[in-house]
Amino acid sequence: MQLHSRRRPDFDEIRIYEYPSHLREAIADMPAAPGVYVFHGAEGDLPLYIGKSINLRSRLLAHMRNPDEARLLRQTQRISHIRTAGAIGALLLEAQMIKQQHPLLNQKLRRNRQPCSLRVQNGIPEVVYSKDLNFATELHLYGLYGSRHAALEGLRQLADDQRLCYAALGLEKLAKGRACFRAMLHQCAGVCRGDETPEGHRQRLFTSLEGLRVACWPYPGAVGLVERDEETQQIHVVHNWHYLGSVQEAAEAQALDKVAPGFDADGYKILCKPILSGRAEIIPL
Repeated sequence: MQLHSRRRPDFDEIRIYEYPSHLREAIADMPAAPGVYVFHGAEGDLPLYIGKSINLRSRLLAHMRNPDEARLLRQTQRISHIRTAGAIGALLLEAQMIKQQHPLLNQKLRRNRQPCSLRVQNGIPEVVYSKDLNFATELHLYGLYGSRHAALEGLRQLADDQRLCYAALGLEKLAKGRACFRAMLHQCAGVCRGDETPEGHRQRLFTSLEGLRVACWPYPGAVGLVERDEETQQIHVVHNWHYLGSVQEAAEAQALDKVAPGFDADGYKILCKPILSGRAEIIPL
């Protein structure tokens, strides 16, 4: 009787973990410290993936152990890294490098779109764009969104949560003298049918938006955010929430361009909390 050979279910999994020896050697040389790492492809040394970690060695070992990333590792010719003094520097450098180098597998941060926000004009929210306004200095902006659609969806969600009126927010049109359908379902507090005053509705809108307020840049010009660890110090130069680069000494910062090319949503998200909370060490430049 002929016995049919049974395919071992773990065969592919075993093959996945046969990584090239030069990658294991590269990881052995990685410091257990913060920084940014780059997987380079064989063709033209192009970046395949850029990542960051507060512990480079641990993060790269995690890549090696993840069977879902076997394809990436088979395409990788070498792994390079840039050491940073801390987590903030790693976040800033990663975002900058992804937008400059356009690695194949960093889809989210590669999208260098102009963000948009909400601004209330005559009591009605409108979508505005960073290409038209300087979000770093413009007052009374609420929320950062990747598209007009996302901004309007955010406004609808706010209206649903707070029982605000779609018609009063400009999200739908109503015939004069008619109440909206959501009011009949008690999903709107009824400003459209006189159950609530327009001023009361407006006040509730602003109260709801306050948690989304975009903070203005709190300094007259560029500043340095100081970050240190046991081995090194870095001064991250920032202007209008835009990361301009890092240096080791304040005198070196003079060589960096102090003019931010525009509002950077990634820089804002990384820097807003440490700067506005007062936890970060800031020096004037």
